[in-house]
Amino acid sequence: MSKDFAAKRAAFRALHEDGCFVIPNPWDVGSACRLEKLGFKALASTSAGFARSLGREDGEMTRDEVLEHLRALCAATDLPVNADFEAGFADQPEGVATNVSLAIETGVAGLSIEDRTGRELYPLPLAVERIRAAREAINKSGEDVLLIGRTEGLLIGKTNLDETIERLVAYSNAGADVLYAPGARELADIRAIVDAVAPKPVNVLLLGSEMNVADLAAVGVRRVSVGSQFATAAWAGFEEAARSVRDEGRLPAIRK
Repeated sequence: MSKDFAAKRAAFRALHEDGCFVIPNPWDVGSACRLEKLGFKALASTSAGFARSLGREDGEMTRDEVLEHLRALCAATDLPVNADFEAGFADQPEGVATNVSLAIETGVAGLSIEDRTGRELYPLPLAVERIRAAREAINKSGEDVLLIGRTEGLLIGKTNLDETIERLVAYSNAGADVLYAPGARELADIRAIVDAVAPKPVNVLLLGSEMNVADLAAVGVRRVSVGSQFATAAWAGFEEAARSVRDEGRLPAIRK
C-alpha cells in the first residue's frame, strides 16, 4: 500500500537538499517494486523503457497511456516517483500546463519537461514559456511537486556547452527546481553545469561504465539517474536466453 503522496513529496524534496543520491528508472510495476526492495530512496519513470515494454519506440506513447503508467507506479511503491513526462505532450504553454496538472493528480513527486520536438529544440523563448507554464500549474495545484527543466540538445547533436548552460539557466529562472542535460559525460562539463545553476540541484544521466556516481558527487551533482539503461540490460538478458534456447536448445547460465 502506497503511503500518502504528500509525505512522499516531502521526502523527495529532502533528498535534494544535500549530498548525492541515485534515482533508478523502472519501466513497470514489477521493476519498481524490485528497486524499492533493493533499498533505493526514490524512483523515476523512463519513457523509452515503458514504450519498449509495450513493443513500441520512445515517443510513441500517448499522454493518457503515460498518465495511467504513472498512476500505477505511484500506487505500487512507497517511494517518491519522478515522472519522465517527455515534452509535456503539447507544444504550447497552455497545453503543457493542462497536462502537468493531470500528471500531478497521478501522485508523482516530480516531473521533467523536455525542450525537444522531434529532432529539434523548441526556440528558447517558447521553451522558457513552457517551463514557466509548468511551474504555474504546479503552484496552482498547491502540491509540493518538483519541476525538472530538461534540455535535450546533447542527445541530438547540439553539443555546444554554452548553449546547453544558457538553456538550463533560463529554465532555472523560469521556475525549474532541478536542472538536467542528459548526454553530459565529461566531468569538467558537468562541473560547469553545476556551477552555472547553483544552488539548484543537477541531475546527471549515467551513461556507460566509465561514469561513476562517486565522481559525479565530487563535482557537485545532486542526483544520478540511469534512464532506459536498466530496461536495456533486462532486454539484453532476455534476448540472450531466448537465442540460447533457439540456437543451442538450452538456457545460458543465469545469475540469480
